[in-house]
Amino acid sequence: MPMELTQSRIQKIWLPNDNRPALPRRSCGPQLANSPTVIVMVGLPARGKTYISKKLTRYLNWIGVPTKVFNVGEYRREAVKHYSSYDFFRPDNEEAMKVRRQCALAALRDVKLYLTEEAGQIAVFDATNTTRERRGMILNFAKENGFKVFFIESVCNDPTVVASNVREVKLSSPDYRDCNSADAMEDFMKRINCYQASYQPLDPDDYDRELSLIKVIDVGRRFLVNRVQDHIQSRIVYYLMNIHVQPRTIYLCRHGESEFNLKGKIGGDSGLSNRGKKFARALNKFVEEQNLKDLKVWTSQLKRTIQTAEALQLPYEQWKALNEIDAGVCEEMTYEEIREQHPEEFALRDQDKYYYRYPSGESYQDLVQRLEPVIMELERQENVLVICHQAVMRCLLAYFLDKSADEMPYLKCPLHTVLKLTPVAYGCRVESISLNIEAVNTHRDRPEEGKKGPNPLMRRNSVTPLASPEPTKKPRINSFEEHVAVSSALPGCVPQEVPSQLPGQPLLGKACLPVCHFLKVFSLLIFPR
Repeated sequence: MPMELTQSRIQKIWLPNDNRPALPRRSCGPQLANSPTVIVMVGLPARGKTYISKKLTRYLNWIGVPTKVFNVGEYRREAVKHYSSYDFFRPDNEEAMKVRRQCALAALRDVKLYLTEEAGQIAVFDATNTTRERRGMILNFAKENGFKVFFIESVCNDPTVVASNVREVKLSSPDYRDCNSADAMEDFMKRINCYQASYQPLDPDDYDRELSLIKVIDVGRRFLVNRVQDHIQSRIVYYLMNIHVQPRTIYLCRHGESEFNLKGKIGGDSGLSNRGKKFARALNKFVEEQNLKDLKVWTSQLKRTIQTAEALQLPYEQWKALNEIDAGVCEEMTYEEIREQHPEEFALRDQDKYYYRYPSGESYQDLVQRLEPVIMELERQENVLVICHQAVMRCLLAYFLDKSADEMPYLKCPLHTVLKLTPVAYGCRVESISLNIEAVNTHRDRPEEGKKGPNPLMRRNSVTPLASPEPTKKPRINSFEEHVAVSSALPGCVPQEVPSQLPGQPLLGKACLPVCHFLKVFSLLIFPR
């Protein structure tokens, strides 16, 4: 007999109409039928593993796949408060090897907790994992718990790139607090040599031919992919093949003030107001002052963004994916009219703005899925100006600033303001630039009742400079300092207790991502504009 269905009032999706308890909402993206996945980073120090881990985690969380980074280096810093020198990483330092192994096991225990009890779907195990013995331990752990494993190995043998990464990222590590740069540089290079002696790269042609993996070679110059198991792994591979570390700037702004903005109406396809046209001219002057080489300009296919771009006297590209969120039956209405004519819908949207879907329209969740190809292309580009709309700009901003699904619909994106985004190693630096043209305020604050109590939609990520603060954490591992052989202190360093959070710093050197024939395998993931 056909099962009776009931439509969810908020998401407008059909659900079984029976007495079974509702399943917990695990994510804001596709519900994956596959086992949870452990992504295992592999590579020598200063090869960009943590950069890849944090950036990939930010992307997966943004598309709605709950993901968290477990950095074994942070566990080690909690266990060993006072770093002395590279001697700690020598393979013949048996006491230190025991500590490092226990730190890895503590991280794996937290991985299990996250994937089995905290509704996580992907855990990123960020460590060197340079030996087959260590990788075998992780594979056994995954097999015992029914987790899939996907390896990401970062290989770079260019000494210039490695030295640049050490200078720009590693020397600011808590390990080298109060050390002079020359001594810290010398110590870290010796640390790399400690790993180099026992490094066993992944071997997809022989020993590791049964493993699922991708080797990222020379910061994206080449890729080697082996045995991709499922859809999410293919998306991970496709994402990694699109990102680059070249310096660039991304500018986000809304169209100039529109006629509907003046009337308080949402949606529609109205043209610019007089002040909106004035902003378009001011934007042209601003772009000229930036003096950017090969700036690309993207707009939606709606009149108000195109009119804004026309004032720039630059070529621009129209993306349908950048169109404003579809308000369905509420298009071209004011919020007061929606409250009067659709009071239940008005209240439901205030309850859960991210998941709420307008009747015959879209939700923020839908909008994120629509904007994924835009994010992919933004990652491939250098300098870009995106002229878009309020909800669209919020979604894009949430990706770059690592904001949660709960925060996203309330990010402030005022009219006649340009946001200048500069990607850095572990996050993104943002600068808000007002062009001093008056405009109406279209922002609606979160209702007071929505600010109270715990937030079930908050998804936590790895620590990044612009992410929301981590909740208070219990100690993850006991101190092993009494078991560690005391080494002579590094010259010029004063040992002291250090925090476990790394500051965001620029990464690596320049690299380019040429077109790879392997992209053909993932052509189905490339969406038309």
